[in-house]
Amino acid sequence: VQLQAYGGGLVQAGGSLRLSCAASGRIFSSYATGWFRQAPGKEREFVAAISSSGVTTYYADSVRGRFTISRDNAKSTVYLQMNSLKPEDTAVYYCAADASLVLWHWKAKIIGSWGQGTLVTVSS
Repeated sequence: VQLQAYGGGLVQAGGSLRLSCAASGRIFSSYATGWFRQAPGKEREFVAAISSSGVTTYYADSVRGRFTISRDNAKSTVYLQMNSLKPEDTAVYYCAADASLVLWHWKAKIIGSWGQGTLVTVSS
């Protein structure tokens, strides 16, 4: 599955932004999808993931309660709604997809497909 992320930009602390990731190729509805981020000088880290049906979601502790992942299988798109943004949320955000939603796989970045990143900058 091919992934195209967009929606990044510059936002002030406390603001909101919604990222989108459009998929093409294989049947999107059969894939778990999610988001990672990589800040300058840091390793890529898991942010959130959602099961193929949308029933199950996982979040990193650092974003739980502020970010919401969702998906629209009819549009082959996964979203990341980011609220109450903080400067430490500044990073390149990547979408990803995999045949399964095994949390330790996602946290270990054992993922089948990666999209290109979109930059989110949160100013203080």
